[in-house]
Amino acid sequence: MNKSYQVKAKKHLGQHFLKDETIAQKIADTLSFQDYKKVLEIGPGMGVLTKYLLKKDIKTYVIEIDSESVAYLKSHYLNLADSIIEKDILKYNLNEIFDDEPFAIIGNFPYNISSQILFKTLEYREQIPEFSGMFQKEVAQRVCSAEGNKVYGILSVLVQAFYNAEYLFTVPPSVFNPPPKVDSGVLRLTRKENFNLPCDESLFFKVVKTAFQQRRKTLRNSLKTFNLSDKLKANTIFGQRPEQLSVQAFIELTQLLQNDTISQ
Repeated sequence: MNKSYQVKAKKHLGQHFLKDETIAQKIADTLSFQDYKKVLEIGPGMGVLTKYLLKKDIKTYVIEIDSESVAYLKSHYLNLADSIIEKDILKYNLNEIFDDEPFAIIGNFPYNISSQILFKTLEYREQIPEFSGMFQKEVAQRVCSAEGNKVYGILSVLVQAFYNAEYLFTVPPSVFNPPPKVDSGVLRLTRKENFNLPCDESLFFKVVKTAFQQRRKTLRNSLKTFNLSDKLKANTIFGQRPEQLSVQAFIELTQLLQNDTISQ
């Protein structure tokens, strides 16, 4: 791998490039490659993970914002040339490539936008049955954590409402160039068989985000902006704090708010 390209690219993105081939292959192998024919790698950099995806029986696309990395990929992976998207993943309409087709997402994600990548995935959840990749360890743990855990939060609830989340393995700083100051963690998301919620999904997102904005307060206080009726406020669920509620409890909470609005 060309280190001069790495130095130029990291100046643009602050990204840490994976240099361990064994771990790259291990990440590529986390996807099942079933029930979809295309995969999108986000932030391929110099292609250390890409080379293993290209060996799979699937059409691989990569999306990369850094022009130096794009130039490297085009010159070193000729069979990838027509599948490189030089765009910002957070601003790009993925259906320009995938239409309404299913596809998987994978990557060694830049730490500074990893949470936003997850929110983007949720926007396209009807098309994304599988997702795996590397995050800062604490972010990966947060996504996969259960209620009652101090790191349980917005990402935990929203992701787990639609996907089964698994923390797969930890990756040390030494396998990156330059090495980060923290460990990384690889997770896998597998979409639930029934991923349509039995409640207003836009309200569900709003309830979860509002509740965790004041996570130390009880729901009776953190959800004041929803103009709760006195009858609803008397429900015992509103005496709990958000980190105490399971995903299912948040769904039931949303249903209560829906019904309360209708009855007012």
